[in-house]
Amino acid sequence: MKNPLVLLALTAAGLYVAKLWRDDMRSAQRGRPNANALPGASPASGLAILIATIGALIIVAIETAGEVALGLFAEQSKMTWAAALYSILGAAVIEEMIFRGWIVVEKRGRAALWAGIVGASVVFALIHPFLWEWEDQGFQLTLTAKGAFSTVMVFAASLWFYAARFGPWNPQRSLLPCFVAHAAKNAGVVAVKAATGYMGALW
Repeated sequence: MKNPLVLLALTAAGLYVAKLWRDDMRSAQRGRPNANALPGASPASGLAILIATIGALIIVAIETAGEVALGLFAEQSKMTWAAALYSILGAAVIEEMIFRGWIVVEKRGRAALWAGIVGASVVFALIHPFLWEWEDQGFQLTLTAKGAFSTVMVFAASLWFYAARFGPWNPQRSLLPCFVAHAAKNAGVVAVKAATGYMGALW
């Protein structure tokens, strides 16, 4: 996804969804819950947010160290600042709302919940374009060691984001820790790229 107008539109969409989610959360806090509220529209403690964020940043650190240890670091792609903005403000909300919000198997027991989490995390990892690309020439597989490693790390991040919502430290199952952790992880990736010369043009 390289078109800057599309990236800006998706960033705006993510911010709008975040506003709707916040409105639903505030309605619930005032004792007037919205019957059609977005998933996870409930408050979370500072501890829950902190745990989620620290875990996300540890994943960034593991991913970076792993790429260096495996000799893959130089294979990372450059990112535009428009894509960085979308990843932090747009994707962090949209992807969490879809995967940690709507794609959840609830009220069928713990085993069904975690089986659904693993399955959804596989899908989440595979839709990220590390093992494939869709350019002007169409769809192509890109089965490389770097792509495989990045896909595994996205899978691990997805499992962590689900844990951030359903862990015992988040008893109200709020999506807020997921939003913050996802944004922190993506910001961490941007910071690593910026520090090592892998940030490109504005768009």
